[in-house]
Amino acid sequence: MSCLLLTSSFTTTTHSKPNTFKTRTNKNRGLRVSCNKTPTNDDNQIILPETQKLIMPNVVDRRDLLVGLGGLCTAGNLSSLSSALAIPISTPDDITSKCQDASIKSKGDIKRTLKCCPPSLGKTVKPFEFPKGETVRMRWPAHEGTNEQVDKYKKAIQAMRALPDDHPHSFKQQASIHCAYCNGGYTQVVGNGFPDIKIDVHNSWLFFPFHRWYLYFYERILGKLIDDPTFALPYWNWDDPSGMQIPKMFLFDENENNPLYDDFRDKRHQPPQLVNLALKPNQDKDLSNDQEKCNLFTVYRDLVSNANNEIDFFGGKYVAGAGPNDPKPSTGSVERSSHTAVHLWVGDSSLPNREDMGNFYSAGYDPLFYVHHANVDRMWKLWKDLRPGENVEPTDNDWLNASYVFYDENQDVVRVYNKDSVDIRKLKFDYAKSDINKVAWRKSRPRRRDTNEQAPSLPVVKSVNEETFPVKLDKILKYRVTRPKRTNDQKAADCKELLSINGIKYRGDKFVKFDVFVNDKVNTKDDKLPTPCDPEYAGGFAQVPHCESVMFMVSAARFGLDELLEDTNTKGEEYVVVALVPRTGTEDLTVGEIKIELCPVV
Repeated sequence: MSCLLLTSSFTTTTHSKPNTFKTRTNKNRGLRVSCNKTPTNDDNQIILPETQKLIMPNVVDRRDLLVGLGGLCTAGNLSSLSSALAIPISTPDDITSKCQDASIKSKGDIKRTLKCCPPSLGKTVKPFEFPKGETVRMRWPAHEGTNEQVDKYKKAIQAMRALPDDHPHSFKQQASIHCAYCNGGYTQVVGNGFPDIKIDVHNSWLFFPFHRWYLYFYERILGKLIDDPTFALPYWNWDDPSGMQIPKMFLFDENENNPLYDDFRDKRHQPPQLVNLALKPNQDKDLSNDQEKCNLFTVYRDLVSNANNEIDFFGGKYVAGAGPNDPKPSTGSVERSSHTAVHLWVGDSSLPNREDMGNFYSAGYDPLFYVHHANVDRMWKLWKDLRPGENVEPTDNDWLNASYVFYDENQDVVRVYNKDSVDIRKLKFDYAKSDINKVAWRKSRPRRRDTNEQAPSLPVVKSVNEETFPVKLDKILKYRVTRPKRTNDQKAADCKELLSINGIKYRGDKFVKFDVFVNDKVNTKDDKLPTPCDPEYAGGFAQVPHCESVMFMVSAARFGLDELLEDTNTKGEEYVVVALVPRTGTEDLTVGEIKIELCPVV
C-alpha cells in the first residue's frame, strides 16, 4: 500500500493536562504515514499498525496526530494505531448535545425510556476538587441497617423521586446515567476523533472507576436532598452468608409506598431465596450443593484465584479508537462473574428485556442497583487489602487519565479522572465491617478433590492445536492444552499460570453465559460435569444485554490455574483438559483462541 503525505501545522504548549509534550513550536512538517508492515529509515514516517514501532516528531501531540489520521488506511489500522498512541477515553464536556438516545434491540415493549441524555443547565465544566473538612461517610451493610439509617435512606430516595424528571438530580436522570454510558449514548468524538465509535464503560478497565464515580455523586446528591452531609449509602453484602438475600427494606410492603421497591424484579427470588453468584440460567440454585458455600467459593475465585494482577481484576486496556468489535485483553474477574450474576438474578426473567436489573439500559431504575454496585466497589477495596502494595490499580496513563463528566450535588458539571478515584480516603467514604481478615470468603477456597473420587488419568480429548479457530460454542467443547514449561527465572519469580480464552465474539443484545472447567477426572466416562461449587470450576463468562440490534462484541477472559491444579491433584500433568460449557445465549458465540500463559504481559 502506498504512503500518504500528511502535512499539518502541529502546535503544542506547556500546560497542566497530562500526556502533552512540553515543547512549543509552530513549524510545518511533512509527515508520511504508511500502512505497510515494513518500517523504513524515514524519521518522519509512522508505521501502521503491525510493527507499532511508532516514530514521530517530538513536537507532535498524539491527540492531534490521531485525529488527523481519520480516514487513512482501514478502521482496523486506526484501532491498532490508537492503541499504540494510547489516547485515554474521554466523555465530551457537553454531555447533553453530544449525547444520543440509547440503543437496544427491543424484544416486545420496553419498560423504560431510551431518552437517556441529561438536561443542560448551560454550565461550563469544572475540574473536580476533593472534599475538604468533611466527616467520612461510612457505607453500611443493607441487611444490618439501623432504623435511623433505613429511614434516612428511604427519605432521600423519596425526595429524589419527587423531583421533576428534567432535574439533573431526579430519580429518572440518575437512572439515565447508566443508560447513556452503557447503551451507546456517547461516542469518542470530542478529543478522541472517533465520532462513529461509541463509548462503553463495561468489559474493560473502565468498569470499576466509572461506577465508583457514579456512586460517589449519587450518594452526595441524596445527602444534599435531605440536608445530611454525613449520609452514606448502604451496600448489599452478598459476599457474606447473612447478607445473601435481597435486603428486607427493598421489599414490597402493603402498609407503605416503599420508595426502595421495584416491581420489575424476578418474583422467584424473594427471601428466603439466596442469591446465586455462579448463576446458571433457569435454575434458582444448585440443588446438589450448599448455595451459601458455593457463593463464597465464587467470591474467593473473583478476588483471589482469578485476580492475580490489575488486568485480571480490572479488565483489559481500552483506549480511544477501540470499538465493540475490537478485542479487549479481558473482562475483569468480578465484572464477568458475581457482578453480572446479581444483575441477571434480580432482573425480571419473565420480561423479554429482563428489566430492570437484567438490562443495562434500565438497571439504574431499581434502587437495588446502587447498593449492588456499592458492594462491587467494596470488592475493589477488599482486593487491595488482600495484598497491600501488590494489588494496585493500573499505572498506565491511559487508565489514569480516562475521564467522565457528571452533575455533582450542587448541580455543577464536573470532569473526573480515574486517577482521582483510587484513594477513597480522599473521597471521604469507606465501608463498615470490611476487615479483610474477617470477611467470610477469605478462607473459602474450594475443597481439594479426594483422589479416591478421581480416575487415574485425564480423559483423552482433541488437542487445541488440532482445532480450526474460531470455533462456535453451540455445544460442550473439550480440548487438551499443553502447559508451558517454567524457566528458572520464572520459577524464582513465582510466575502465575493463566488460562486465556481469547476472541470471545458474542451478541451484545443477548444474555450470554458459559462456564469453564479444567481437569475433570471424576466424570470421565459420561456427559456429567462438575458444578461451580467444585474445585474443577475455573470460572464463567457472563454478559448483561446492552446494545442495539444484532451487534457482535469481542472480549476475553483469564482464569488462574495455580490453585485449581493443586486442588484437582493435577499439578504434575504436562497438559490440562479444558471444557467450555454453554449455558445460554451462546448459539452465535465463537471463541478465537485457548492458551495457557506464564507471567503474561499485562
